[in-house]
Amino acid sequence: MSVIKTLRPQDYNEVLYVGHFFRKGLPVVMDLTGMSDSDAKPLVDFAAGLVFGRGGDMDRIAPKVFLLVPQGVAINA
Repeated sequence: MSVIKTLRPQDYNEVLYVGHFFRKGLPVVMDLTGMSDSDAKPLVDFAAGLVFGRGGDMDRIAPKVFLLVPQGVAINA
């Protein structure tokens, strides 16, 4: 059984956890709904760079909610 980690960072310092679980090969749902747009933007930028640099994929699954999928991991709907 696969695990998808859901994280709800409250500030930029907590994006560390997104990177930690993603680098371990776990898909991560990054829920930024509790943040303002201006506070959420740097986290989205970080996640985009992380995914690009590691050859993964990132999809917006709802407003301010993103699914980060590591390379080699398949998600079935």
